[in-house]
Amino acid sequence: MPSLHPKTPGAYQIGEAAALSGVSSANIRFYEKEKLLSPQGRGDNSYRFYSNGDIHQLRFIRLCRALDMSLDEVRTLLGLDLNIKADCATARVALDGHLGHVRARLKELRALEKDLKALRDRCDGTDTHCHIIEALHEQADSLPLPPVQPAAPARKRHV
Repeated sequence: MPSLHPKTPGAYQIGEAAALSGVSSANIRFYEKEKLLSPQGRGDNSYRFYSNGDIHQLRFIRLCRALDMSLDEVRTLLGLDLNIKADCATARVALDGHLGHVRARLKELRALEKDLKALRDRCDGTDTHCHIIEALHEQADSLPLPPVQPAAPARKRHV
C-alpha cells in the first residue's frame, strides 16, 4: 500500500471522505470490513487516505443502499464494468431480482396496512373501553409460545 502525504491532492482522511460522500465514518469502516471499499493509501501516521475514486465508490454505495439494495447486490454492481455488454445483462438481472424483493415487501406492507386499518376501525373512542387495546391484548395472548429451551445442567458447587 503506497504511503501518502496528507496534503496530496485527492488524499482525504476518513472524516473528509465522510463529508464528501455523505457516508458516515462508521459506515465507511463497515464497508471496508465488508470489502466493498479498499482504500489504497496510508499516510506516514498509518491513517487511511481515500482517493477521489474512493469518494465516488462511497457515493455509489450510498445510492444503492438508498435504493434498499443488499450488500450482496451492491457488491455485484460494484464488480461490473459499464463498458462490457455482458455486464449490462448482469446488472439487469440484479435489478430484476431486487425488484422482486421490493414487490414482495410491498405486498407485505399492503397486508400490514389492511390489518392496521381493521384494528383501527374497531374503536371510535366513544365506548367505555378501548377496543383497539382490547384486541391487541387478545392477539398477544393468542400468539404461539416460543419453544422451551432446555435448562442448563446445574453445576455442582465444591465447598
